Amino acid sequence: MSQKHSEQYKIIGQAIKKYRKQRGLTQEQLADRVSISISYLTKIEAPNCDQPFSLEVIFDIAEVLEIPAHVLLEDL
Repeated sequence: MSQKHSEQYKIIGQAIKKYRKQRGLTQEQLADRVSISISYLTKIEAPNCDQPFSLEVIFDIAEVLEIPAHVLLEDL
């Protein structure tokens, strides 16, 4: 991952974790509903996130969490 954007990935990952927990979903449940592996989601949500992810993944996660995708980007 580019060091240039590593902090932004971490912030988005923490937002995903926050809203997942608010919805009462486990990582396994969210990963299953988004059709990504649990290990991929775990890396996305890790406080030291080293996993880049696409807008498509953000859109899919937001849809499952029933929030607008921009909410995951608000703290950037």
